[in-house]
Amino acid sequence: MSSITRRIIPATALAGAMALLLAGCVQGEGSGGDEPAENSEWSTSTLSLDWATYNPLSLVVKDQGLIEEALGESVEVEWQQSAGSNKANELLRSGSVDVGSTAGSAALFARANGSPIKVIDIFSQPEWSAIVVGPDSDITDVAQLKGKSVAATKGTDPYFFLLQALEEAGLGLDDVEVQNVQHADGRALLDGGSVDAWAGLDPIMAAAEVESGDELVYRNVDFNTYGFLNATEEFITDHADVAQVVVDAYEEARAWAIEHPEETAQLLAEAASIDPEVAKTVIDERSNLDVSGVPGDAQIEVLRKISPIIAESGDVSGGQEALDEAIDTIVHDEFAIKATE
Repeated sequence: MSSITRRIIPATALAGAMALLLAGCVQGEGSGGDEPAENSEWSTSTLSLDWATYNPLSLVVKDQGLIEEALGESVEVEWQQSAGSNKANELLRSGSVDVGSTAGSAALFARANGSPIKVIDIFSQPEWSAIVVGPDSDITDVAQLKGKSVAATKGTDPYFFLLQALEEAGLGLDDVEVQNVQHADGRALLDGGSVDAWAGLDPIMAAAEVESGDELVYRNVDFNTYGFLNATEEFITDHADVAQVVVDAYEEARAWAIEHPEETAQLLAEAASIDPEVAKTVIDERSNLDVSGVPGDAQIEVLRKISPIIAESGDVSGGQEALDEAIDTIVHDEFAIKATE
C-alpha cells in the first residue's frame, strides 16, 4: 500500500451505491454461471482487473481501494499487472481479467482479430509514444531509419506509432527490421546497442531520457491513440452491476488525480520504480487525464484514421473489413455516461 493517504469515498458515491441496491440487484441475476457469494447483492463473487504504469488512474483506483470499498467483502477483487497493451489483450482474451487497459489502437487490433472486448471508459489522452535513439546516434529523423533495426512491441500504440511515422516518411515495414520485444526489453536493446531505434512507451521512455540520455527524435501527439479501459462482452452482459462500479471508481479516481497531480506522480514513481521527477514529467506533460471518460466520436475518429495503416501491415487476417466491423461495434458507453452524469 502506498504512503499516499487513502481517500474516503464521498457521500455521493455511497448514495449511488445505495441507489443501486434499492434498484433491486437480485442475487444471481445475470450471473452467467459465476455464482455470487451467499447473501451478496452483486451478480458475481469475483472481479479481476489489471493495473498498468501506462494507466495512472488504475494506480489511484488500486491504491485507494475504491472498488473493494464499493463492493464489500462479498466480492473478491484480484489485480494483475499489464506490462503493455499486448499483455492486457492476452489477459482479456484468455479470461484472466474481466477489465483491462490498452491503447485504443491495441483494442481495435484485438477486436478485429476476434477478441470479444469493448471499451467502457477512457482513462487518458496521452502522448506516451515516440521514436527513441541512443545519445550517440546519428539518426535525427524517421527517414534515416531505412535499413535500420527498430525495437517495438507489436499490438501496442508504440508499434502503430512506428507504422504511422514510417508512412509519413515515405517508408514501410519492409524498409526496417522490427525486433518484436516488450517495452522494457526494447529500451534494454537500445541502450545495449543491439538496435538502432526504439518505439518507446512512457514511463519507461521518460526514464530512458533521464537515466540513459536517450533522445526522442520524432514525436507526434496525433499518432497516439486514447487510453481505453476495456471489458469482455461476457462481463458487460452478465455483470453490468459490477462493471458500473469499476467505471464509477475510475471517474472517482480521475477527479482525484486531476486535483492531486503530485500524489499521482508519486504513485507512478513507486509502481514503475522510477525517479519522482520522471514520473512528474509523465503525469504533467504526457498524460492528459482531464478528458471525458465517455467513449465516442473522438475515439472512433482516431481509430478510423489508423485502421488503414493497421490493415496494410497484414497483422489483421480479415483486413480492412474486419477493422471496420470492429470500429462499428467496439464502444459500450452506457457505464461511462451514467458515471459522468
